[in-house]
Amino acid sequence: MTIEQSGHDDASSEGTVIVAETGTGTYIQQITAGHHQLIADEPAPTGDDAGPTPYDLLLAALGACTSMTVRMYANRKGWPLERIRVTLRHWRIHAKDCADCETTNGWVDRIERHLELTGELDDEQRDRLLLIAERCPVHQTLTSEVRVTTSLG
Repeated sequence: MTIEQSGHDDASSEGTVIVAETGTGTYIQQITAGHHQLIADEPAPTGDDAGPTPYDLLLAALGACTSMTVRMYANRKGWPLERIRVTLRHWRIHAKDCADCETTNGWVDRIERHLELTGELDDEQRDRLLLIAERCPVHQTLTSEVRVTTSLG
């Protein structure tokens, strides 16, 4: 399926993402973000495993934002950060099994984020960069109240 067939506009404005079924598999989705194209899908046997899952994409957004935020800060400070690697994992636990959660019923989503910082950084710089990771805008969004409105077109 081409961009024209899906109704995706190559000139989509920043902050607008369009997701449409490709028609090539049960759950395969074409994602258009500006002039960038991505595919999402569910793993087999539910889907065709043609791309990352929606949760993989969510973790990718958090990881990319974290890395970019840490990089911007280190560069601004002139610190010798050579490389950043962010590893993320998502799972759900029963709220009753979560000792530090306010929610007591149902499920609680957990995201584990691990940073590897390469370079001649001292302990104080490493600790500061760990704190800066918490300031990434996607992290801020995920840990704040979010309202999603849905409408029909």
